[in-house]
Amino acid sequence: MSDVITNDARSSEAMSREIGQKLERLRLSRNITQSQLAADAGISERTLRRLESGDNPTLDSLIRVLIALKIQRNIDLLVPDSRIRPIERVRTKGSERQRSRSAKTTKRTKQWEWGTKG
Repeated sequence: MSDVITNDARSSEAMSREIGQKLERLRLSRNITQSQLAADAGISERTLRRLESGDNPTLDSLIRVLIALKIQRNIDLLVPDSRIRPIERVRTKGSERQRSRSAKTTKRTKQWEWGTKG
């Protein structure tokens, strides 16, 4: 399975399996047993096995394992901080957005044609 997640429409199940496989490879490369990691993360071995197999892991379990592996800072790669966008700060004059709204529709004027007035 590819280490790069592309923009194609991949299922959440496939992505869960890939994340689980990466966690398993990382655990094995550090020579950590499932029982050791589960204990460090405060989850059961069964939960860790389910996480590594991509079998519907919970967000809490994933975060606990990331913390136990000391890679929790990598979550910023998954969900980047949207506040760090210099162009947005210039556009909004330094203030942060508090709400979102739907795009405004602009009133279209009739295009000028030959032989018509106005």
